[in-house]
Amino acid sequence: MIQLSSFGKYLLMIRGMFHKPENLKMYWKEFMHQSVEIGYGSFGIVVIISVFMGAVSAVQTAFQLTSPFVTRETIALVVRDTVILEFAPTLICIVLAGVVGSKIASELGNMRVSEQIDALEIMGINTKSYLIGPKILGALLTIPMLVVVAMVLGIYGGRMAGALGGFLSADEFDRGLQDRFVAKNVWIGLAKAYSFSFIISSVAAYYGYYVKGGALEIGRASTNAVITSCIMILITDYLIAYFLL
Repeated sequence: MIQLSSFGKYLLMIRGMFHKPENLKMYWKEFMHQSVEIGYGSFGIVVIISVFMGAVSAVQTAFQLTSPFVTRETIALVVRDTVILEFAPTLICIVLAGVVGSKIASELGNMRVSEQIDALEIMGINTKSYLIGPKILGALLTIPMLVVVAMVLGIYGGRMAGALGGFLSADEFDRGLQDRFVAKNVWIGLAKAYSFSFIISSVAAYYGYYVKGGALEIGRASTNAVITSCIMILITDYLIAYFLL
């Protein structure tokens, strides 16, 4: 029953965002601020994880494909599809659930505890629209961009690992990269990215917006936001893969 009521509060929070802005310029400024915070603030960790993610995928695939009947170009094909379909959208978004989600939850939680949200509501500002809306829209704009960057860097990391490891030349990797390419896989990866970005931002905003208590409760809200987001990402990942692949 508690979980059902929490889901109802979550839906009411989402519905409360869709109101006419009191000051469009103020909302636009907050949207751009959140886009920079989420996108630029997470760019470094995404680059590092993506390159090594592709490199590890290439090394492990080369280690497992020991049959003489399987060409070495197959390594690039496996790395490409694995990175595009699973590693880039799912792994990166799970990491961003910890980086971005905890930040959103703690920021809103601190505003709730310090009564800044109450002060904004007294001033007649729709806090759900002003505080939560730009965060969700900023995540929907920047996180899919980060996933695309992760796809490119993950494939490049696999190419670099093959060349440096000596088990797959750059020319062989490029040939395998173009072999049996399915454009639908990219759209499925982007569908996951948009779904996960909404989950990360909205779940974190819910836990932060409705936090009660002090600093200890803010920490618990951030932890619960990350755990819930990761579970929902994995469930959504399975559903998208089941229905779209």
